[in-house]
Amino acid sequence: MTRRFQPQNTSGENLLQIIIRSIPWKLLLLLPILVALAVPTYLIGARLGSGLLPTITRTFYTLSAPIGSPTPTPLPTFSRVLPQVGSLLYTVQGGDSCDEILAYQMRMASAGQVFSDVKPNTVKALNNAMGQDCHALQPGMVLTLSPQYPLVAVGGVVLKIDAASPQQVVPTPLINVPDQPQSSVDCSGGCLLTVRIAPQVQVHLQVETTLPLHVGSWIWAQAMMARKAVPGFDNYPYVDPAASLNGMPLHACDFQVDNTHDDNSLSCDQLTPNTIDTDNGAWLFGVIGPSNLDHWHYQLQLPVGTRVLLWLSSEKGGNLAFHPGNPVYRYDDISHLYVKA
Repeated sequence: MTRRFQPQNTSGENLLQIIIRSIPWKLLLLLPILVALAVPTYLIGARLGSGLLPTITRTFYTLSAPIGSPTPTPLPTFSRVLPQVGSLLYTVQGGDSCDEILAYQMRMASAGQVFSDVKPNTVKALNNAMGQDCHALQPGMVLTLSPQYPLVAVGGVVLKIDAASPQQVVPTPLINVPDQPQSSVDCSGGCLLTVRIAPQVQVHLQVETTLPLHVGSWIWAQAMMARKAVPGFDNYPYVDPAASLNGMPLHACDFQVDNTHDDNSLSCDQLTPNTIDTDNGAWLFGVIGPSNLDHWHYQLQLPVGTRVLLWLSSEKGGNLAFHPGNPVYRYDDISHLYVKA
């Protein structure tokens, strides 16, 4: 018989058969389905990932970035009305004396020391201010009474920062102060600020403050007004009634820069000369409105733009405060005098 020989498979063919036999037939059926699902899933995921990754990156960048400086508080609008220097009238009653009138009507407890017969020039100056001879008062006479060593409430923008005196070194900008503008100036030794308090009105404000200052800062202050110069009477207590607030030199107390109050600044009773401690208070000129007296929250029920003269009471630490019942006068544009509000 003729022998039959079966052709033998090569080693490559044997390996292929082993691999095919090892794959379950069910998997072969699933492969087309998996491929059909994988392709669109990949495409959709690629599109989502391209937008998601930058978003996550920006989120982490924002969280890790340093905190920015706060948005500056909007500056108040300048008032069209300025504080007005002025006086009020008093009719002499029987038995009145100048010292008593000043003590009771103007709360000037130290009137007898400031205006003394020992210094005739002081009494003469008082007679000129009152419009009558204090040694010859008669009932029915009308006197002009002015506030002693008056303060004025001001708010405005710093235009310029200079040395407080010719002998003083010009203040220099602070160096590397965190969270402060590089142009901030150290005025702890005193500075003279040129401050705009109205569109066409500037004052020269002398300050001593530990708060950094720079051109463009908004400041608030109660300040001692410049008094009339009277020869031989250095502590003359009254402001010249003809003086203009524009260009007037003022000495600041109760000082604030933007939204920060300087608790270490001079109190008003530390400014000299004055009789604040003896009188237990001080007179203040101001205007009702957001860029002036509203800042101090005195709760005065008067229309915006009303010019007022009011009495502030002394408190502990040299602070001054308005209390209900304190005298309040408003300026009358017709008589050019202060009358009861």
